[in-house]
Parts: sequence; C-alpha cells; structure tokens
Amino acid sequence: MLGLGMLGLVRAPAVAQDAQDRNPSSPAGAADRAAKPGNIVGTILDQTGSVAAGAVVRLTTDDKSFSREVASGDNGQFNFSSVPPGPFKLSVNAAGFRSQGFTGELASGQTLLVPPIVIAIATVVTDVKVVVDPVEVATEEVHEELHQRVLGFIPNFYVSYHPNAAPLTTKLKFKLAWRSTTDPVTLGGTAFLAGLQQAGDEYPEYGQGMEGYGKRLGAGYGDVLASTFLSGAIFPTVLKQDPRYYFQGSGSSKSRILHAISNSFRCKGDNGRWQVNYSNLLGSFGGAAASSYLYPTTNRGTFTLSNGFIRMGESSLAGIVQEFVVPKLSKQARRARQQAIEQAQSVSISRSSDSVAKRP
Repeated sequence: MLGLGMLGLVRAPAVAQDAQDRNPSSPAGAADRAAKPGNIVGTILDQTGSVAAGAVVRLTTDDKSFSREVASGDNGQFNFSSVPPGPFKLSVNAAGFRSQGFTGELASGQTLLVPPIVIAIATVVTDVKVVVDPVEVATEEVHEELHQRVLGFIPNFYVSYHPNAAPLTTKLKFKLAWRSTTDPVTLGGTAFLAGLQQAGDEYPEYGQGMEGYGKRLGAGYGDVLASTFLSGAIFPTVLKQDPRYYFQGSGSSKSRILHAISNSFRCKGDNGRWQVNYSNLLGSFGGAAASSYLYPTTNRGTFTLSNGFIRMGESSLAGIVQEFVVPKLSKQARRARQQAIEQAQSVSISRSSDSVAKRP
C-alpha cells in the first residue's frame, strides 16, 4: 500500500501538467498562443484606384526584431507570412509617388487584411534659375554709358550709376578707351588746347606757324591716347580692374567727398571688390613718362613725377565733379541715378520681406 501511495504522489504532477496544457486559460497556454506567427495581406492602389505593381512594401515590427521587404505584384497585392504578432508598421515606396505608411497590430495566428493603401503622385518642384550672361549685361551697360554726356555734348563715358555693374571684358575696356579718345569733343578739346599753347608760345621749341601748331597738337593728342589707354584699358586688363568711377549719390556729404577723392587710388576689381587702384597709379605716371618724350623737356624724371601727381589730383577732382556737379548738368546722369536708387530700394524691400518671412 505504501508503494502504491508513493507511485500516486510521483505521477500527480505529470497529470497536472497535462491538464494545464489542455487548459487554454492557463499561463503556459497563453504563452503558447502568443508565439504563433500570422500573415499580413494588402493591396497598393494609386490615386485613380488602379493597382500599383512593383511598389516596395517594407514591414517592420515595433521592437525592430522583424523586418522584411516585398514588392507588390501585378494585381497590386503584397503578402507577408510568418510575421510575429504585435504592433507593426508598413512603409510603401514607388518611383514617382510619395512615400505612404500604415500602422497596425497583428494578433497571434491572425491573417490580417489591411485596408487598401493609396499612394499619391509625388509633387514635382521645378527650380527655375534665370542665369543672365554677365557679358551681355556689361555690353548693355557700356552701351548706356557711351550715351552719357554732360550738357548734352561732353562725353561722360567712364562713370557707372549701377552699384553692382557687371565686370568689363577686355574688349569693352578697349572700346571705352577708343570711343573716348576718338570722340569729336575730345579731338576738338585737344585742338583748342593746342591753340592756347600756340597763342601763349608754350613750348617755344616747337616754334610758331602751322608746323608749331601741328607739333603741339600731336603732342597733346599723343598724351591723351597714352594716358587714356594705359589707365583705362591696358593696365585694367592686365590687373583685372574696373577703370570706371562708381557714382555713390547717397549718404552724407562727407562720405560722398571721401568716396570721390579716393577715386584716384581706389577702384573696383573685376571680382566686384574694392582694391588699390594700381591701374590709375601706373597709368598716371606711365602716361606722364610717355608724354615726357612728346614734349621738349630737359629733365624727364621731374616731368614724369610732377605730371603723374597732377594726374592723380585730376582724378580725385574728377570724382568730386562726377559726384556733385554732373548729375545737375546731365539728363542721362539724373535718369541713371534715379534708376539706380529705385533698384537699390527694390533690393532693400526684397531683403526686408525675406527677413520678415524668416522670423519664427
């Protein structure tokens, strides 16, 4: 009897375990149920309701322990099998369509049919950039400058009323120099100055009469050619500098005077930055040196230095005239100045609008 009793005690736990396995409400039964994988099935459609074949569907569980990727078939359907139960996320990507997502939760052993996932056509953003050829802009600006005249007849070519004028090409620099030296007013002014020198018997070595006048005229025009081409074309081309005066037109009188005076030793480079005006420095003294061979002189060094400094001073004086006098005597200057002011105001308003738009 004792042996049978002990046998019954030994077998009891096994019977209890079998009963527990057969009882679905027991903890072990629940754990067994939760471990059963399931299936997820769905269809991908486009905005028109047509099936979308070839869409890439990625399934990822919340705990990142399961991830799989399939492509929708010709009927737009996709199928994931052996998916562990629990929360999951679907992401759909297709060429030409915006990404779409779906989240859900799969029960143990469930075959889940998700609602049709509709993907929308991606918005196409076209970024249109209007690129203006700087050479064309510079050509147009020079065309305007060649029509600038004081009192309607005195050439005023070497001034820009555009604060951000396009850089001049080599061709345009030489064009400005050529048009300036061959302008009828320039030729007439040189001839008139030669006449004054003749009347005052300046440089008596030339003598009088037509021969003396011709020598004075030739020396004077050679001086104009040398100084204009050296300062306005040759050195600006080699050093990549802009020979024009940039009209300021606004600000205090002091700032405008300083800007005008600095014209002789400060200029804009072809890169748009202000820099030392080596072109004018070399052109002024180089032109004076060339002139020393045109005029009778016993000391070329003194002639070159004195005339070089005189030309530097003339350049600063020309800046004062451009800044304060010319706009009152030239319709083109007033019109160009007004256009430049309106352009500057437009840029300022645009920048202010951008600043306001960017505020949080």
